[in-house]
Amino acid sequence: MTMDIKVVKFGGSSLADAAQFKKVAAIIKDDPARRYVVPSAPGKRFAGDDKVTDLLYRCYDHASKGEDIDAEFAHIVERYNSIITDLEMDFSLEKEFAQIKNAFLCHAGRDYAASRGEYLNGKILAEYLGFPFLDAANAIFFNEDGTFNAKLTNTILSAKLRSLDCAVIPGFYGAMPNDTIRTFSRGGSDITGSIVARAVDADLYENWTDVSGFLMADPRIVQNPQTIRVITYHELRELSYMGATVLHEDAIFPVRYAGIPINIRNTNDPSVPGTMIVPDAKHPSYETKEIVTGIAGKKGFCTVTLEKDRMNDEVGFGRRVLQVLENHNICFEHLPSGIDTMCIILNTHDVDGIRDMIINEICQTVEPDSIAIDDDLALIAVVGRGMVKAKGTASRIFKSVSDADVNIRMIDQGSSEQNIIIGVSESCFETAMCAIYDEFAKDNKIR
Repeated sequence: MTMDIKVVKFGGSSLADAAQFKKVAAIIKDDPARRYVVPSAPGKRFAGDDKVTDLLYRCYDHASKGEDIDAEFAHIVERYNSIITDLEMDFSLEKEFAQIKNAFLCHAGRDYAASRGEYLNGKILAEYLGFPFLDAANAIFFNEDGTFNAKLTNTILSAKLRSLDCAVIPGFYGAMPNDTIRTFSRGGSDITGSIVARAVDADLYENWTDVSGFLMADPRIVQNPQTIRVITYHELRELSYMGATVLHEDAIFPVRYAGIPINIRNTNDPSVPGTMIVPDAKHPSYETKEIVTGIAGKKGFCTVTLEKDRMNDEVGFGRRVLQVLENHNICFEHLPSGIDTMCIILNTHDVDGIRDMIINEICQTVEPDSIAIDDDLALIAVVGRGMVKAKGTASRIFKSVSDADVNIRMIDQGSSEQNIIIGVSESCFETAMCAIYDEFAKDNKIR
């Protein structure tokens, strides 16, 4: 019988110091299936502390300006050496430190600088666990334009890991065709973990962080929100896009392609099962009766509203309006429209400084009777597969918001019926979020 394979990724807070390293090692050794480990760079040890990645960026920026970096680089060295010392390891990174410092002085690039946080932490963790170290630069690849090369990476990484019963692969970075280092966006170690999970055809991808799973709502807005026990990739995608931030959004796709579930776990409380993210509702782990899975939202949107009599009779009207936005490289969020009206929800930041130009171009293109841009819009997404079969869900959302004395400015529902999005004034955002959460949590519909 083949042993299960689990890929485990640990975030920066999980590897911030020696005490956290010991917790991580205990978690890995507790389950022989946890064979492939993806570490982040050391995070903050306490409030006001620096993340090592930020230290590396700062140090490199000084080096690129020709300024002295001895003191700042010494601070970075001290962070790693304190971990090694506190773990009582007979291990040295002096050779690596010298190479990195020299590369900084030779202007090796900001991506190279940032990637050294994961690289050095991976070196220490591999030594501490007794696992082989596989440099991500030798197995994860980008294209010439900087996009991730999934096909080449999966081929090379799969071949390398087939020869290793276990390994530590640092997260966040890979290599360009010219062998220079390229990083994913911040939080990219989540992506690396997903890539490794696909490469080894893992049974499970465990993402260990400092929270006990994916929360139903933002804890900065809703007090003590409940943990989501199980969620589908589609639901997670909807919530992540609207601001939920436990898992890097791009980390979903490699494992979703392979049908591998993800388990969000807490390094500081490993007994808690956390949140299971599954491919779809047919997965054995998806046994849930919840109507609403989660609620997420964000501020910073505006509405472009056009009115024109018999708009619906003009073939290509909508296409021509959207073409104006495309010409300015602007994506739209939603299109709630009527027979003689068309509303386009945009990110306010995207139209800063060019809104008059956009209005003029739309007027020249489709000659509307009126057009206006209204700011101060926040969007809230209510997401859940259970909404499809639950009568009155929309009514409950709207009533809860109305009872909180909040006016709904926009309503949109996807054809899948798995999400309802409302727009409210930014000043009412937090109130509306709390009202919706209370409506669906109060009667134990969500556990």
